[in-house]
Amino acid sequence: MKVALGGTFDPIHDGHRRLFERAFERGDVTVGLTSDSLAQETRHEERYVRPFAERRADLDGELATLAEEYDREYEIRELTEPTGIAAEEDFDVLVVSPETENGGQRVNERRRERDLDPLDIEVVDHLTAADGGIVSSTRIVNGEIDEHGNLTPEREGRPHPE
Repeated sequence: MKVALGGTFDPIHDGHRRLFERAFERGDVTVGLTSDSLAQETRHEERYVRPFAERRADLDGELATLAEEYDREYEIRELTEPTGIAAEEDFDVLVVSPETENGGQRVNERRRERDLDPLDIEVVDHLTAADGGIVSSTRIVNGEIDEHGNLTPEREGRPHPE
């Protein structure tokens, strides 16, 4: 099976690792890594995103380890539009998080427009941090949690703000 997933992955955390693991369980993996311009266009919050080359190097390290563990192949491609590679290539599965599931449906709409078969959309649940909130790159950058969802010292004992 050929599996696709995409994102900015800055910084990589255990929630991303959960996505990667599920993708490698399903087959060979192609990751669309957002270009610098797309990363800036699609950020819902104003925050710095590291350059593509730095994010790619970190991602390559993560994927190489998993590819060896699962005896799978992987590829990293630059993602220049939101529906990106999955709408253009011959993939079988798209791995998404709950907040990107709608994007997966848009990918399938685009595939239908191009007379391609729809992808199996695999939704991987969020990873919960120690305070009950989700593990996210934004929360890590904001200093609330670490990459594993542990509270930072200044957040210890405080619940996640709803």
